[in-house]
Amino acid sequence: MTTTRDPSAPTTVDTRDRILVAAANVLARRGFAEAKLREIADLAAVRPPAVYYYFSSREELLAEVLHTGQQRVRLHVASALAALPAGTDHETRIAAACAAHLSIQTAMADFARAVSRNIAHAHGPAHEQLHRESEAYHDLWRGLLSAAAADGAIRTDLDLSTARMFVIGALNGSTEWFHGTDDTERLIEQAQALVRHGLRPPRPTRPHRSTKGSP
Repeated sequence: MTTTRDPSAPTTVDTRDRILVAAANVLARRGFAEAKLREIADLAAVRPPAVYYYFSSREELLAEVLHTGQQRVRLHVASALAALPAGTDHETRIAAACAAHLSIQTAMADFARAVSRNIAHAHGPAHEQLHRESEAYHDLWRGLLSAAAADGAIRTDLDLSTARMFVIGALNGSTEWFHGTDDTERLIEQAQALVRHGLRPPRPTRPHRSTKGSP
């Protein structure tokens, strides 16, 4: 007899995701040194030994939380850019990347804070994986800014590497002071305005017309 699975029943994927979400919450609040497995298990509604069914150690769980936080931001921004119509101007593409970054980051605030507060605890292969993920995201922004600069859409007195680091750093840093009760749309609008005006080339000044001798 074939058994039909109840679609509402939890799966191993559901349980693993619950553990990741719970771990992100604890790591964001307490940091790796103070993160307790029992608290993570309680939040995930599992018994503590179940955590080790999915993750062999606290270090592996930490690495997966940090990787998940980084990867989901990159994939969300890449998806938002891919959805833009062909021929979208550079300024709009950069603004869309800012919006996508902040929208997923605020939706996954615990993961974002866990990354910023615990990345120093990742070592060995975990550190290398996080470095590769970070480089992939920076490559996305390198492409955005380089294409804009090539078309004259970025002011020529800016160093693109420095500009990229400032933009990504500012977007990431918002997790430390922005709270879920704040207005996310307002945050996005402010970030877009700052980035637009910071990168946009100055408008050519019109020659001053002298009125001397006018009737």
